[in-house]
Amino acid sequence: MQNTTKIFLHGLESSSKGTKALFFKERYPEMIVPDFKGDLDERMARLTTILSNKKNFLLIGSSFGGLMGALFALKHPERVRKLVLLAPALCFREYKLPDSEAIDVPVIIYHGNKDDVIPLDPVREIARKVFSNLIFHVVDDDHLLHKTFKEAVREF
Repeated sequence: MQNTTKIFLHGLESSSKGTKALFFKERYPEMIVPDFKGDLDERMARLTTILSNKKNFLLIGSSFGGLMGALFALKHPERVRKLVLLAPALCFREYKLPDSEAIDVPVIIYHGNKDDVIPLDPVREIARKVFSNLIFHVVDDDHLLHKTFKEAVREF
């Protein structure tokens, strides 16, 4: 994807030094791989600042970062070219995606059938409601998707 800004959004307890972040930094040196701290509002404010005055994003979000990517895309669908979500926390505790019409941004989700952190079925149900252009892969993996996430990069 030419002229696309690529950004990786790590999970709640991870950082720009996590396994996935380091993999993406090495493979895609132009990729933005920031650190996020605080609650969802603080993280979203930082993401909005990082992405201000930019468009045509490929957002890759892992777990809580997947929730962040989904929320950003729902608010700014015209600025997002594609979402790749890895075990996204779309049903994470008190944080819920807003009820709105489905957006047509291309979304690819990978979710492990052995995920004991974020349950598969609620995520699949929510994703089908909010993303009209969705490919949902159920893979033989756990929440960290260590066997799978490298395959996901083929999607972009």
